[in-house]
This record gives sequence, C-alpha cells and structure tokens, in this order.
Amino acid sequence: MTEAHAGPPWGSVPVLRLGDVLLVTLQGDLHDSTAERLQQDISETIASSSTTGVVIDLSGVEMVDSFLGRVLAEIAAKAGLLAAQTVVAGMRPAVAITLVELGLTLPGLRTALTTEDALGLLAGETSPYRPRGTRRESP
Repeated sequence: MTEAHAGPPWGSVPVLRLGDVLLVTLQGDLHDSTAERLQQDISETIASSSTTGVVIDLSGVEMVDSFLGRVLAEIAAKAGLLAAQTVVAGMRPAVAITLVELGLTLPGLRTALTTEDALGLLAGETSPYRPRGTRRESP
C-alpha cells in the first residue's frame, strides 16, 4: 500500500502524493487565481520530482466553465511535456455535457469513472472500463 503525503498548501485544493502520482481533488467552485496557482504548482512539482501521473478528481464538481476546462487541458498538456500522464476521474454527466457544449475536447486528457480506475490506468492496467452493472468490491 502506498503512503499518502499531503502536498504543499495550494489554496483550498487538497493534493496528495501517492508514490509517483499526484491526486488533486477539486470540490465546488474553483477561483481563477487558485486554479492558476494549482496549475503552476503541479507543473513545478512534476518537473522537480519523480511524478509520472496526475489524477484530477472532479467528483465534487457540479459545473464547469470554459476557464476551468482550459485549465484542465493546460495541466494535461504541461504534464505531458514533462513526461507525466493526466487522468480526470469522477466526471459527472452535467460536467461532461458542459465541456462538449463549450467545444472543449481536452486533448491529452484521459478519463476514468473513479479515482481507483484512474490510478489503475496510470499503473498500466489495460482498461478502466468494466461491463455495465458490475462494481469493484471494497476491501
């Protein structure tokens, strides 16, 4: 089991380090300045450490705007240039619909249904998808 370490204080956004993966959990509305700072700090952390993946958990986000969509795309692009993959997990249907309606394709971003699936995807599991109606059992 990987030990989680709290990251630096990046505004009100909790960030955990799980081995070589950063787990970013977004809750509610994210102020523009906080999003920009988070984006910068994630890039700096990837560049100065052995971070190979970033999971952005959107399960606590009910709506997005074009700014947050752009920030997600930029985090993924910068992470990719720094040899780290980005996976967005827990996206609600309303968030996905809004991103599509805004015309944001988010290149470089992979998605997973849950944070657990996202971590598995980064660990090299072949697919985070499972047949409809099946759930992973909690330990």
